[in-house]
Amino acid sequence: MFLGLVLTGCRHASTDIPPQANLERAHLLEVARQDLAQIPPPSKNLYMNIRTIEDWENPLLTVQQNMITITVLMADANPSPLGKGTMLRPVAARKEVLNIAPMHLAEALNSIPHSAWPYGRVVAIEEAHEAPKSVRPELRRNIEAAMQTLSDIGIVADEWNDNRPVGIR
Repeated sequence: MFLGLVLTGCRHASTDIPPQANLERAHLLEVARQDLAQIPPPSKNLYMNIRTIEDWENPLLTVQQNMITITVLMADANPSPLGKGTMLRPVAARKEVLNIAPMHLAEALNSIPHSAWPYGRVVAIEEAHEAPKSVRPELRRNIEAAMQTLSDIGIVADEWNDNRPVGIR
């Protein structure tokens, strides 16, 4: 009897995504990949020395339980160093915060202007700061899924945790 149970295994209804949805997603990823390819590849010499997330200038992804927050620092329209970062030209005024569903990550990143990518095709990614311990495994799965999407569209993910880069960069 046990042998019969082992051979048949567990059977459950398939939860696969319909083929049409897979084709549409693949098409969206390919379009995003082609558009984002116009942004230069990541330049490690520009972002490897950054030690705090506040100094990060490329898009920042904060992965939450049911959404991803994208923080974008738009390029300064005034190239002059005069008054940069002061009351006349505050950095916070150039910051945009977008909340998106995880399935729209590729489209959202594709819509960010090329001037908001000073380090090239690299984003910082972190998990939500004050998430309860009970949702940490789900957050980790969401981060892994986001990192897979980033890889699919040709963007490097620089993982951060507690305002510090994770691991060896």
